[in-house]
Amino acid sequence: MNNSYTTPDETRIGHVHLKVSDLDRALEFYRDLLGFEVTTMYGENAAFLSAGGYHHHIGLNTWHSKGGSPAPRNTPGLYHTAILYPTRKDLAEIVQRLIDADYPIRGASDHGVSEAIYLDDPDGNGVELYRDRPREEWEYKEDGSVKMVTRPLDLQDLLEELE
Repeated sequence: MNNSYTTPDETRIGHVHLKVSDLDRALEFYRDLLGFEVTTMYGENAAFLSAGGYHHHIGLNTWHSKGGSPAPRNTPGLYHTAILYPTRKDLAEIVQRLIDADYPIRGASDHGVSEAIYLDDPDGNGVELYRDRPREEWEYKEDGSVKMVTRPLDLQDLLEELE
């Protein structure tokens, strides 16, 4: 196999499609709490949601999982879905929505290149809500690779974006 291939720079991960146990409950989280808009429903078993009118960023279905239990944490599978917010203020706004809804936040980290909030959706799927710092603020190691860290994120400082 030729190992010289690299994925084109313009490549993006377009959407995530999740198996959920209860479509209405999943919609309450992704639509009502996080604010994604439903672009289409497939009967009573699937929904596609987006931000900004794209065909879908998130697919939800109960085709094989209706009424099922969350996947065990200690088995292979999706670790989390990461949702990138355009600005620090946008990230602060969604964090405030979570706080106002008393929705449990599992963690908050400053990774140097980004600031991230971690939570689980109602089916136990990991969700990361984050914003990237501008690339000119990123630090690099001697070998040229990106230097990433995991430090506690100061939520009070983040929420001051809303003042």
